[in-house]
Amino acid sequence: MTVATQAIGEALLGESRAAMAAFTLGLLVTFLGVRINTRLIRAKVKWWFHDIESSGGLHVHHMVIGVVLMVVAGITLIAALPQGLYLQLAAFVFGAGVALTLDEFALILRLKDVYWSTEGRLSVDAVIVAVCAGMLLVLGVHPLGSLSTAGLTGVQGGVLIAITIVVDGCFAVICLVKGKLWTGFFGLFVPFVGTVGAIRLARPGSPWAHKRYAGKPKKLARAQRREDRTNATWRAWREAFFDLIAGKPHLPNVEPHLPNVEPQMPPAETAAEGEAAATRDRQQGA
Repeated sequence: MTVATQAIGEALLGESRAAMAAFTLGLLVTFLGVRINTRLIRAKVKWWFHDIESSGGLHVHHMVIGVVLMVVAGITLIAALPQGLYLQLAAFVFGAGVALTLDEFALILRLKDVYWSTEGRLSVDAVIVAVCAGMLLVLGVHPLGSLSTAGLTGVQGGVLIAITIVVDGCFAVICLVKGKLWTGFFGLFVPFVGTVGAIRLARPGSPWAHKRYAGKPKKLARAQRREDRTNATWRAWREAFFDLIAGKPHLPNVEPHLPNVEPQMPPAETAAEGEAAATRDRQQGA
């Protein structure tokens, strides 16, 4: 392996963790860059780039570029099986594609442009979850870490690992459907967290609440009270952090306030003159 292709940090982290570090770096750098770009476009800065649109008015979202990058990097990783620095470069490009795609995750989920709305904050959650997962893997923490150190081998170890994957995955999916993105994520690494999140009430705006709490007003009210308590404690700090890195969502449109103008009555003289003119017209017509 030549110096030009020597991997960065591979001696310290190992090949797989070094590649994961490159993926996480590509994800984080691209996300921050694309958010700076979109905020400058939103501010209509004259010397900056503008949205990519065709002559027919078709707006090309950056998730399209992200999908292309993921396809190219994925084919390279599968077909070429690169090693060393080339592996890290492919991982970096794949992370960049993931960032471009997850940055518009809310648009994909809702099939409408909610990028600058409150619903669009789900994209920021998705990116942060992906970055946290990458960092945990770089540090050597992974969902099956406790099993790999338990000394289980052969059929017994395989069965236990398979059961753990299924159970943890089910609990994580339930947490996601209940609107608990962070709980579902950390539940993959700490199964007890996912179990508690799956048992507890869903968030009031989640698909689970819409489906299962529709005919249960008491349970929905309990979920709303819990949501209000959460919003009053730490969620305001989280929203301030999101505003810093991703920009504030659109404020609701407010119609311009027009002062109430009373219809002006004609002066008494003008009204009297008009009535006299109408009387003369009737007499002449007769």
